[in-house]
Amino acid sequence: MKTFVLYLTALLTAGILTGVSLPLLRRLAAKKFLDVPGGLKHHAGAVPVLGGCGIFLGTLASLTLIRLITDFPSGTLHNLRGIFIGGTLIFALGLADDLNKPKGVSVPVKLIVQALAAAALIYYGVCIHAFGSAWISWPLTFLWVVGLTNAFNLLDIMDGLCVSQAIVCTLGLAVIALPSEYIYVNFAALALLGACLAFWPYNHAKRKIFLGDSGATFLGFMIAALSIGTGYSERSNWGFLAPLFILAVPLFDTAFVSLARILKGKNPLKGSNDHIALRLKKCHWPPVMILSAFAAAGLFFNVLAFTLTHCCVQIALALFIFSAAALALATLWLLHVKTE
Repeated sequence: MKTFVLYLTALLTAGILTGVSLPLLRRLAAKKFLDVPGGLKHHAGAVPVLGGCGIFLGTLASLTLIRLITDFPSGTLHNLRGIFIGGTLIFALGLADDLNKPKGVSVPVKLIVQALAAAALIYYGVCIHAFGSAWISWPLTFLWVVGLTNAFNLLDIMDGLCVSQAIVCTLGLAVIALPSEYIYVNFAALALLGACLAFWPYNHAKRKIFLGDSGATFLGFMIAALSIGTGYSERSNWGFLAPLFILAVPLFDTAFVSLARILKGKNPLKGSNDHIALRLKKCHWPPVMILSAFAAAGLFFNVLAFTLTHCCVQIALALFIFSAAALALATLWLLHVKTE
């Protein structure tokens, strides 16, 4: 019962602090820090862009409170420091990008800071341990963390899309991690979930506020870090691949956008209208239908992830074949949607 109360405290603290801070941040940002329509941005009117500050403050304040009222094991505290440092670096980078629009921060600087944030995780013991060799684990951790940090930023192309996927992914992480004693993953996932749930209404209301790069990249970094911080192979030898399913939607979206740009002879790092959500919009899907489809796909793959942590090799192989076939068919169909 005590543990349940602490988990609920982490969730509610992050949610309340985020919810209380967002109207204040919106009022502050409305004076100067606005996302103005133009280019690939088709929203109506200028929108305040400091929503990520609310999620950052709510999440870290919640974890700080839990740290003060809970006896964390020393190893767990060590891991949590890496997440605090790395998360703060990513948030600061995104905030600098938001406050200096339209020029923003250059791509090389972004990659350097993101690599430093990933290095902080590795230094404090949060890395991929499945392969046993640092020569394999460390490069994979860099690719995983930097890739997902940017994947969630790419998802932030439509109201509610990025934050809804963050809700689905943190919920999946919490369900898989809670039965275990990976305490920092449990608390951090629930704190992030609470912050995202509080932000959700503000991403749709008339007096809305955007996540901004600070919010989207912070969500991506935190979820990437938490996804490699728990155990998946306690019941199944194939469980270590569960993060690929938990994060299947943002990973697929990034891979698809990059492929579509390359096939057109474009730089995959440059912005374009090749996003899956924008292609579905070209097919006359209403926004609520697009959000529902993304959320349903995320929930479906999270169910597969949970199954993967409990199944035998035959079922695991069947899940991979089915998932690969489904994503290949989706890719072929989406590539035929005209975006110009």
